[in-house]
Amino acid sequence: MEKKSTRISYLVALAVVIVLMVIAKVTNSGDGFVGTVWSLFPPVVAIALALISKEVYSSLFIGVLCASLLASNFNIWEGIKGVVIGEYGIVNSADFAILVFLVILGIIVDLMNKAGGSAAFGRWAKKTVKSRAGAQLLSMALGVLIFVDDYFNCLTVGAVMRPVTESHKISRAKLAYVIDATAAPVCMLAPVSSWAAAISSYAEFEHISGIQSFIAQIPYNYYCILTLVMIITISLLNIDYGPMLTHEYNAQVKDDLFTTEHRPFAGDDAYEEGNRQSSVWDLILPVVVLIAACVIGLLDIGGFFASDSGYYHDFIGAFGDTSAGTALCVGGIIALLFTFVYYWLRGSISFTKSMESIQNGFSQMLAPILILCLAWALCGTIRYGLNFGDYIGSVMSKAGGLANFLPAIVFVVACLVAFATGTSWGTIGIMVPLVAAIFNPETQTQLLFIGLAASCAGGVCGDHLSPISDTTIMASAGAHCYHLNHVATQLPYGITVACVSFVMFIVAGFIQNWVICLIIGIALMICVLLVIKAIVSKKHAGIFEEMAKADKALAK
Repeated sequence: MEKKSTRISYLVALAVVIVLMVIAKVTNSGDGFVGTVWSLFPPVVAIALALISKEVYSSLFIGVLCASLLASNFNIWEGIKGVVIGEYGIVNSADFAILVFLVILGIIVDLMNKAGGSAAFGRWAKKTVKSRAGAQLLSMALGVLIFVDDYFNCLTVGAVMRPVTESHKISRAKLAYVIDATAAPVCMLAPVSSWAAAISSYAEFEHISGIQSFIAQIPYNYYCILTLVMIITISLLNIDYGPMLTHEYNAQVKDDLFTTEHRPFAGDDAYEEGNRQSSVWDLILPVVVLIAACVIGLLDIGGFFASDSGYYHDFIGAFGDTSAGTALCVGGIIALLFTFVYYWLRGSISFTKSMESIQNGFSQMLAPILILCLAWALCGTIRYGLNFGDYIGSVMSKAGGLANFLPAIVFVVACLVAFATGTSWGTIGIMVPLVAAIFNPETQTQLLFIGLAASCAGGVCGDHLSPISDTTIMASAGAHCYHLNHVATQLPYGITVACVSFVMFIVAGFIQNWVICLIIGIALMICVLLVIKAIVSKKHAGIFEEMAKADKALAK
């Protein structure tokens, strides 16, 4: 927030926030703000201040402060207690194990760098992956393969693909977008994932099981499907626009992967450290063990292998009854121990040097941990302290007579809710009961599935684009990209897919045939991108010429 104009804008916005909070206090009759339009206010404050100041910590803190004051009816002491130790507080967060997993993954990544595993993979990728498109598609493919959990996806894909994308001069913002776009969207399309388990528990209807509902919504989940179509199209056809074009130009032509002066992970990408005889297996084996241990952990904690009650879950049921944070933490510890022992036995790294990775891994993850804690505090206070869902339910209940147009309306509302709260699961949990209340499972089964898909797609879309979303934060961390750079560059891409998805939910509401609708949706997505390419190429012809020359020079 160095520019004078930015400082002035920030102070003006802060003054507006204070005035509105005073108005809320003065005009309140004593009934409080729970389940009212005021529950929208804290996330709007946090997002607006972050976009104005380009600084996320203070913005989130002010948003949390506003939420705690409103939730406690301006009882400051009770509000702060609720945020810290209340039922929705940071200390009692069920996702606290995720913070431990972040640290563990940071240590593993630092070990890979010091032992030379990342450098070896980078050398292999330079020989094997011959183009920028190939590097982006490989990043996407790895994201698709790690479909079990989005948190795990974000950090693992980033750790593996940073050296590869760097060798092809792909900006950190583009890598962060590819990681983010293949995290939640892929998990939402996978019947075997922590997401499938969670959504299935929401979508139980009479004569229709939760997993049946989840699978039935997949072909209509346009945002998730078309996001993958977009990645393939922009990678193969070299399409960039909006702020991302600036980042990609700087990466290709100026050899600047970051564009802005912000370097949140400066010094953490020393890929050439470690044993020169390091092998690509020094990276692959720890990652494979990490994936296997986390999957087994998810199944075990879900009761696939054993259960205290004596009832054994099947494969899908185990994912439905698991705790993702705990499982990832346990799997991470196993993988960390394996990585230490494996590198010691190979002589890749000394004991003393490996111990340095513990401190380095923790320090690398301090920024995302702090942002996550503030984001969790804000989301928890909005959802449970202010009962945001009650307000959304009262608004949506007025739209029941729109039938065929309702899936598109559900999609938009879910997008806005997820964007404001930074949570997709919470949003879907709010929207699915509303969809079930509007559509009769017996007489409007197809519309019910389309409406379910709209709520799931909207939840993913808003979460994908929200600055306060945990997956957005971890995609930034995985790519070693400044968080607000990631947010700014992926917004135009996500909005493009959201607009096409909105149109498709209108179409699906009338046609109600997933094959026809999916073909139309994919064709429309590609056509929109081709039109964007034609417009942007004409407007920035000089920039694209320089980028093409730089790409040819790199290929030689």
